[in-house]
Amino acid sequence: MSRNARSNFRASLTGLPQVKPDLPIGVALRRSLAQGYSVSRLKGDVLAGVVVGIVALPLSMALAIAVGVPPQHGLYTAIVAGAVVALAGGSKHQVTGPTAAFVVILAPIVSKYGLSGLLTAGLMAGALLVVMGAMRLGRLIEFIPHPVTTGFTAGIAMVIATLQLKDVFGLAIAKQPDEYFAKLGALWNARHGASLAEVGVAAATFALLRLWPRVSRTVPAPLVALVLVSVATSLLVRAFPSLHVATIGSRFHTIVRGREYAGIPPLPPLPGWPWGSGSMTLAKARELVSPALAIAMLGAIESLLSAVVADAMTGKKHDPNGELVGLGLGNIVAPFFGGIAATGALARTATNIRAGATSPIAAVVHSLTVLVAVVVAAPLVAYVPMAALAALLVLVAWNMCDAQHFIHVVRVAPAADVAVLLTCFTLTVVFDMVVAIGVGVVLAALLFMKRMSELTSSRVFEASDEDESRVVPPGVTVYEIAGPLFFGAAEKAMGALATAGVEAQVIVLALGRVPVIDATGLVALESALERLRSAKKLVVIAGPLPEPRRIFEKTHLEVKYEHVFLAETLEQALGLAKDLVRPYRGSRSPIRLPSGSS
Repeated sequence: MSRNARSNFRASLTGLPQVKPDLPIGVALRRSLAQGYSVSRLKGDVLAGVVVGIVALPLSMALAIAVGVPPQHGLYTAIVAGAVVALAGGSKHQVTGPTAAFVVILAPIVSKYGLSGLLTAGLMAGALLVVMGAMRLGRLIEFIPHPVTTGFTAGIAMVIATLQLKDVFGLAIAKQPDEYFAKLGALWNARHGASLAEVGVAAATFALLRLWPRVSRTVPAPLVALVLVSVATSLLVRAFPSLHVATIGSRFHTIVRGREYAGIPPLPPLPGWPWGSGSMTLAKARELVSPALAIAMLGAIESLLSAVVADAMTGKKHDPNGELVGLGLGNIVAPFFGGIAATGALARTATNIRAGATSPIAAVVHSLTVLVAVVVAAPLVAYVPMAALAALLVLVAWNMCDAQHFIHVVRVAPAADVAVLLTCFTLTVVFDMVVAIGVGVVLAALLFMKRMSELTSSRVFEASDEDESRVVPPGVTVYEIAGPLFFGAAEKAMGALATAGVEAQVIVLALGRVPVIDATGLVALESALERLRSAKKLVVIAGPLPEPRRIFEKTHLEVKYEHVFLAETLEQALGLAKDLVRPYRGSRSPIRLPSGSS
């Protein structure tokens, strides 16, 4: 092997490919290795990964239960998707797994299509995410307004908290309805079956989750709270046999290879078809297109928002397209091992950063930590009370809502933005997140167009001013437009042009301050030019910027309209207008333009 060949081979082993791949796969990992990966960095990543793995263990189970599937599927998601996205994604510190935001869209899918439908929809969403990353759509997250994200996030938090009331109070509800107000009705109808013991377990867990961080931040609060509450509950149940507290072991039973396990089976995720024992048909895939789109949309939004927050905490920069591709690959692989839909988890990512993570290796260690816990400590998980997990999710919902920030935005933001926020919040609670984002983005876009149209102004120079430096010849009127001439402002800006300078023989249309013109603006301009031709007036279009100039050249305005002339600058336009105007008859003095005009 030649020296150059050996050099290229070594470069390929270090993660520095000679040819840029079509898909941005493993961007974050390659960047981390290219910076030099030392033993000290490995130690920091291992420690951070273990800490995040401990935090992810109860959360993954609680979120899977909230979705409506056995808890081990949440753990399988953290194990498989967490590792795949870390190795293939575009953020160095992102931790991926099941998240609270997904509960509101995954629960109805499980209710309608079952676990196999959920896994298949997650697989299809993964394929969509890979396509989004390949098409370089990662930057589109920047176009979702803050009131929209704040509104639907707070709405999701309220729905999640409502879902946990069943286990917090120990209510006997066979199946919760899909509609929010129907859920409230079912909870109210079952209120007589509330258990004081379950409420006590939830209250104790919530108190420990809130108070333990004041004692120590080294040991994660969820681990301490769930261990202490589980031990205390087990002792009380043994001391008082009549006391009943629902646990993971009493609620869930899994049969694997003919053997029944209480709680979660002490086995690693095993491969299998996402759609179960039956075959995957085109009809089934067509039914799941809409759920898959919802999963892909929310997954992309939440993961990229989490990556942006991670960048702010670390001063680094993630690759949004690489993150979408990595997230898509994780969601493609996870369903084959029983994993549900996954996305970037903001709280776990922040914990990862605070614990000292320096590369995606930390997220891989987090997945391995969850895997070891599943294999080794599965029998102990059966003793965790359902009310304790519900209390954990109530706290997650509270933190997710960020009520203080929500109230602050409502108090200080413009009324239109507040309306968008409250609309998204209400639609998320009453309908779902997809409807809320769709309506919210449309409302925000309309609001943006209204504000942009207000920036576009026009003025007519028809009076003399002794202090001005540019002279408008008699018989000429200057009509100046400043701002974008797009469909939101075109009619307003061009409406007065036809009536400008009633006595003038030549209209100078000054467009030097128009940065962009769209099709609607061009149509409005041509309509005004037609009216001016009918009024027997000549028009000189002055000083358009490059983009409007290219559009004018494509439309051949000078050829199409014999009364229209083009000039590079306003000075040239005024000179041309002076030559075009007929001998002025009257005593009107020249008009002077402000020196700052276009």
